[in-house]
Amino acid sequence: MSLESVPPKYAQLVQALQRRIEAGTYPPGSMLPSEHQLIQEFGVSRPTVVAALRVLREQGWIESQQGKGRFVRGRPAMASVESNRTGQAYLTNPETDSPGELVEAGAVALPNRVAALLDAEPKSKAFLRRRLVTREGEPSELVSLWLPLELSEGTDLTSGDPLPQGIRQHLQSRKGVRFDHIVEQITARMPTAQEVKQLGMPKNVPLLAVFGAVRDASGRPLVVVEVLLPADRHELEDAYPVA
Repeated sequence: MSLESVPPKYAQLVQALQRRIEAGTYPPGSMLPSEHQLIQEFGVSRPTVVAALRVLREQGWIESQQGKGRFVRGRPAMASVESNRTGQAYLTNPETDSPGELVEAGAVALPNRVAALLDAEPKSKAFLRRRLVTREGEPSELVSLWLPLELSEGTDLTSGDPLPQGIRQHLQSRKGVRFDHIVEQITARMPTAQEVKQLGMPKNVPLLAVFGAVRDASGRPLVVVEVLLPADRHELEDAYPVA
């Protein structure tokens, strides 16, 4: 679920109830207030409450027991992991949240893998925005954003300043595009001489390369985010439900 800077009322209610569950106001096993109680307390309509409760149930925060009510399960075990998926984080978080510097911005020839993810011809031109992200004052990762030239026009992606909003929100407000899903690929390779220098890493240490290909609801490719992580400084973790 996408929560924009001014979330709709049901999303605000979801956030409020999640905070109460995490704080122990509604401990695991306790009964959640009734729809009527939530309507009265938060001053919202019944459809707003129903939508918020549906989201909480689908995400695993609460469960419904027929004839009894809704009971708190607690914070889902996967919530913190899922929110930190590498490709998604760089598309949704403001650049101002990640200290670093812009090292490249402009039209460049596409490498083969990125061209395939964008459904473009190899070596054709696309827009690249690349930042060197630092953690605790040291180089940490290289983040590259690739997108068709026409999608970069009229945006702030050429700016040397970090964007105060996420790439997703920026492109949605400037170009009207809607991100629907991400296909993520993870590979390993040895760094180039330039990457060794930029990341301040030993040349015999491999890189983890995470590619997140963003598509709209029709399957049309919009953006590819590439994150290069020195393997001796990072590890990747994921979680998924067991069917």
